[in-house]
Amino acid sequence: MANVEKIKREPVPRGLLRSGPVILSYGFRPFFLGAAVWSAVAMVLWISEISLGLGLGGSLGGSAWHAHEMLFGFTSAALAGFLLTAIPNWTGRLPVSGTPLLGLFSLWLAGRLALLWPGVLGEAASIAIDVSFLPVLFLICGREIVAGRKWKDLKVLGVLFALGAANGFFHYSNVVLGEVSLPSRIAIGAYLMLIMIIGGRILPSFTTNWLKKQGATRLPASYARLDTASLLVAVGALSLWAIRPYDQIAGLACLAATALQGVRLFRWRGWATSAEPLVLILHVAYAFVVLSFASFAATAYGLLEPTAALHVATAGSIGSMTLAVMTRASRGHTGLELRASPMTMAAYVAVVLAGVLRPLTAAFPDLHLEVLGLSGALWIAAFLLFALEYGPVLSSKRKEMPASRRSM
Repeated sequence: MANVEKIKREPVPRGLLRSGPVILSYGFRPFFLGAAVWSAVAMVLWISEISLGLGLGGSLGGSAWHAHEMLFGFTSAALAGFLLTAIPNWTGRLPVSGTPLLGLFSLWLAGRLALLWPGVLGEAASIAIDVSFLPVLFLICGREIVAGRKWKDLKVLGVLFALGAANGFFHYSNVVLGEVSLPSRIAIGAYLMLIMIIGGRILPSFTTNWLKKQGATRLPASYARLDTASLLVAVGALSLWAIRPYDQIAGLACLAATALQGVRLFRWRGWATSAEPLVLILHVAYAFVVLSFASFAATAYGLLEPTAALHVATAGSIGSMTLAVMTRASRGHTGLELRASPMTMAAYVAVVLAGVLRPLTAAFPDLHLEVLGLSGALWIAAFLLFALEYGPVLSSKRKEMPASRRSM
């Protein structure tokens, strides 16, 4: 009887669903692929909008549509893929898969289609479809974290709640006030906080694991009071920046955050991972976080154009970290070797260059369209390379079940 109880209580291997479509066996599969494809498609549409005037977003406006789809379309899919994969690892519970996963992905996809031309369904209905995705994701993730009693991970829910609220505020601000700068800054701040929270967990961990395999003895610093202080200062700095981006007090707070995040990144010894781009790219992406705070400070003191600062954070930090996490998780959870392939490295180079070039449109106004077009092309290339390399893997390759589990 004891043996029967032991068998019943033994958890089913996570992510090893052996029936049904492979792509619906784990959250990262449809959402990472969807995020990559939509990121490239949305950028193609945006460049076409600038050049040809397609009327994207209908009454919502092309500029607002572009900002929304980068902040709440592409990125929310990547976030969903990450959380639906990470939370089962944190809690030990089974992942969302099969029909529920298909329903959640379909809701995300419906939002993308509805907002392309909201006049088809009506503006209110289109907005309602889009706004519903993040709250549903919040409820799913909240249920899993609470059921798994992982109380320390509730801070992730706080960021997810802020993003859902920012999305609703974005639409309200666009329709009623005719501008979206404040909700955009709130969303950017939320994503940066998520990068700092999760980055503080995965960067030192992945770096330590890789360095140990190389026989290194000098390893990244463990989590300490400095990390807590850096996060608290970052919350304050981002809050001030979101509300009053041109206030010098906000600038001082962002300078303090720049210094603390810089020290934090230095303590993780990223330069020692130069031989493995799969790890190095995480440090490069986090370096954009440091640059983001510096850019916000420069904006507050009138030294940098606001749009340039925004794109350091979005095209630079959010874009490169998203691609870094997507490639790492896709390889690790499908049984591929944890080593960057030539195509993956090319994608990294493209996304980093896109992040470097996009803010430069403010520095070279006479070449605005040329720089915008080049950075957009690099962005498209980065995510198309991901889709081409990992699409077949995400949709067809099952991770091999450990030998001890194959009889179950």
